[in-house]
Amino acid sequence: MFRKRLLWFILARVVVVSLFLVSTIVLRVRGTGPLSGQALDSITAILVASYGFSILSLLILRFAKKFGILLTYAQIIWDILFVTGILLYTGGIASPFSFLYLLAITSASVLLARREAFYTASLCAIIYGGIVDLQYYGQLVSLGLGPLVAQSYGTNYIFFTLFINFLAYFLTALLTGHLAEKARQSETELEKRAFDYEGLERLNSTIVSNLTSGLLTVNSAGRIRVFNRYAETLTGITQEDAYDRDLYDIFPGFRSLGGDPLNVRRGEFEYLPNNGRKLIIGFNSVLLGVTEGGRAGALINFQDLTQIKRMAENLKRADRLAVIGELSARMAHEIRNPLAAISGSVQLISQGNGIPEADRQLLAIVLRETDRLNGLITDFLAYARPNQPAKGSVNLYALVAEIASLLVPDRRFGAARIVNGVDSDFTLPIDSDQFRQVLLNLLVNAAEAMSGSGAIVIDADRIDEIRSGGEKRSVYRITVADDGCGMDQKTVSQIFEPFYTTKASGTGLGLATVYRIVEAHGGRITVESTEGKGTLFTIYIPVQGND
Repeated sequence: MFRKRLLWFILARVVVVSLFLVSTIVLRVRGTGPLSGQALDSITAILVASYGFSILSLLILRFAKKFGILLTYAQIIWDILFVTGILLYTGGIASPFSFLYLLAITSASVLLARREAFYTASLCAIIYGGIVDLQYYGQLVSLGLGPLVAQSYGTNYIFFTLFINFLAYFLTALLTGHLAEKARQSETELEKRAFDYEGLERLNSTIVSNLTSGLLTVNSAGRIRVFNRYAETLTGITQEDAYDRDLYDIFPGFRSLGGDPLNVRRGEFEYLPNNGRKLIIGFNSVLLGVTEGGRAGALINFQDLTQIKRMAENLKRADRLAVIGELSARMAHEIRNPLAAISGSVQLISQGNGIPEADRQLLAIVLRETDRLNGLITDFLAYARPNQPAKGSVNLYALVAEIASLLVPDRRFGAARIVNGVDSDFTLPIDSDQFRQVLLNLLVNAAEAMSGSGAIVIDADRIDEIRSGGEKRSVYRITVADDGCGMDQKTVSQIFEPFYTTKASGTGLGLATVYRIVEAHGGRITVESTEGKGTLFTIYIPVQGND
């Protein structure tokens, strides 16, 4: 701020000097006025010297910053000398330019302080008084200032002139010094406030950047302005790329809320980032200042609720499974013992002679149904009390190829094709026997959905996914896709529930067992399905070393 004031002061002097130079040139060209040619030459030399001093001052201000205070004092002294020279060559006491000392005094108060302004006023008074006194007694004849002019004014006029000028000098120092002090105080307060604002802005930026939830602001037109670090990590879009984009471009799920998203205070929507993992985003919004048009921008806080929702579903399912497991442990022997007795008795009866053929067929039905019931209990116990997986490095391509060869004679597959899209060297840490059961159940389920014709594609890769906290983790992704009849959303929401089935002869434990095995591996399974277009099962298994 000080350097800026000094710069403007030097530039202002250049303007004043330029005006004097123009008037001097006009007087010289016209050859009129009270000034002699020698006086005009001297004034011109003073003006040129002032130009040179100003240019030198600008260079020092630009390249030698440490001389700022000394340069300021030099400006005040030069201005006093400049005005003194003008007075000496324009008539001394008769010169109309004695008021120019007021500019030097004002400059001292603005550039320095009130005390320096009074010092300058005193110096100007001494110099001006000295000029008048020396001229009166004939000591300035060599400069063209004869005593006759001063003596012609009379002693009273001279004292009055000195009094008026001295009073003006000191009043100017008093007033400009006071105003300059007030101005400097105001500048200091403004600078302090500016520093406070900068600190608050840095604090605000730090808080916004490090929030553990997403934060964005949109203007009244729905254009994004702020886009914090969590939002960048979640979407894979930087603040620079998101700025001024429409909210719908980044989060299309807002369209499903209906109406203007700026007027929706809270809600949830689905979001599909670039990594392909569908997320559930919860948000709440607060309106910002209302604009002239009556609309307002909004601040939107959002967070990935996918894991929280999944945990809630898992807790509900775990509660149900705990009850089922407890009941299964108590009922297993109670059911199997009578079944074994019934099966054994029926077998003994059927081996006897003289049993009519119709009765023998009925006994065969009883045996078949007891075997089916025993198998159902076995599947149920396998689901309710799963073994801990014995993980090992398994080549998934070879495992899929083995299962596909086993299913070739299965009549349920008919013309269905199993496409093994897994890389031949793709391995992952799983229990080979348990995952064989997983893939068998998914493939059979897909074949039955396609009525024996179509393609079942199995693929796998390794990806980085974004978790709810914004951190990344690596997972193995296994997909099983068919182009069968698909499912409605109600069926999709219940597909992994035990004993839920849409098949006439199904037990409802196949996909429930798949879910339990994947869960025991620390992974998760999702399903996406559209009626008439097919179904996609996706299994995520964490890479070892990741949470």
